[in-house]
Order: sequence, then C-alpha cells, then structure tokens
Amino acid sequence: MMAAVPAAGPALPAALQAHGGPGAPAHVELFGGAQDCAGPAFALALEGQRALPGDERPWLWVQDRAALRQTGRPYRPGLPHALRHRLIHVAATTPEDALFALEEGLRCRDLAFVVGEIAGNPRALSLTAQRRLSLAAEKHSAVLWLVRVGAARDLSSARQRWLLRPAPSLPPRWNAQAPGTPAWHAELFRARNHPPGEWILRDDGQALIARPVQQSTDPVDLAGAAGDRPLAAG
Repeated sequence: MMAAVPAAGPALPAALQAHGGPGAPAHVELFGGAQDCAGPAFALALEGQRALPGDERPWLWVQDRAALRQTGRPYRPGLPHALRHRLIHVAATTPEDALFALEEGLRCRDLAFVVGEIAGNPRALSLTAQRRLSLAAEKHSAVLWLVRVGAARDLSSARQRWLLRPAPSLPPRWNAQAPGTPAWHAELFRARNHPPGEWILRDDGQALIARPVQQSTDPVDLAGAAGDRPLAAG
C-alpha cells in the first residue's frame, strides 16, 4: 500500500525554480536592510533546500567589516542543518579584500556556493568589479549570492536582482508562544528571462513555498502589485 503524498504548496517563482539547473543565474544580488539579515537567510534557505544528500563540499561566506558590524557573525546552530558543518567564514577588513576573497572562492571548484555580504555602496564595488564576479561565476559554474546590506540600487551585472525584507510568520501550530517559521517579502525587480514580480516566501521546515503578493488572502501579505516595467529599470 502506497503512502499518501502530502499536498504541495504554491510553487516557487520560475526564477527560483531554475536555480542550480541548466541556464540558472550564477550571480544573484540580494538587497536587504542593515539589521534584518533577510538577504543571507533567504539565500541559505534556498541552498539548504537544494542540498544533495552526500554533498559534503564546503561553502564560503565572506563579510566585509561594515557588514559584519551591522548583521553579526554567522551563528552555526541557526544555519540549515545540511549546511552548518560545511561553512568557511571569511571576515574581510575592506570591501576590496571581500571582493578578492569572493572572486577566489568562485574559482574554487571544491566549494558548493559562495555568499558575500558587502555593506552600502563602496566605490570598490563598481560595475567593472561586478562584471569580474559574474564572469568568474559563469566560467567556473559557481553560484554567487551577493548580499547588499543597506545599499541603494546601482549598476550591476547580476543576472537576477531581488529586494528582500522580513514578512510576518504564520502562527505556530502547536505552541502560540514559539517563534514562527521564516518568511520573506521578495521582489524580483530585474532579471534576464524572467518578468518582475513580488511573492511572500515561507519556509515550512520541509520546503519553501511561495504566494504571489497580489493573489494573497492573508492580510499581512497584502501590497501593491508589481506593475510591468522595463528590466533595465533596476
């Protein structure tokens, strides 16, 4: 007798479903606030979900000094279970040092993926520097999540650009006093081959589920719909 298959939640946006597969973007930019850590949490939730059984490759997390001061060091027990024992953390003094570490990490085939946190809009993170990261990621088939902590949108060669902020968690099922599962308001404002849009993404402990903002019936999810606009607007 076959076991019942649980009903699937709303599908992830196509831009995220492609992550890690053929044609997936190698360089993704995540804009988040200076205190909420939404960017790296979002990236690690996706990477934790797609981690393959038996894949013990380490992954790299690079922070410049300003980002580390604002968002803090990684807390291993709080990381996805499949990732916490494989972390390599680099605390760089300057944005220049962070960019060097990121590019070297992308060239290393023994890393599963790379996360970089850079605060603000330092001069070192120019369009030329962005292109170097994109080329390194694509040449070596690496994945880079570049988290822009408290930054304004500027020129970039990233294949996808997201604006993230925390969203209210759903009430816990068994203990009303317990913290809820993570949730994000995610806006894709620029991408190649994907239209812009907004979603509420939730981690239910087993998988990520997404609900388009404009179709949500949950009052905490309501927001203005993302209108059609040129991708270059990002």
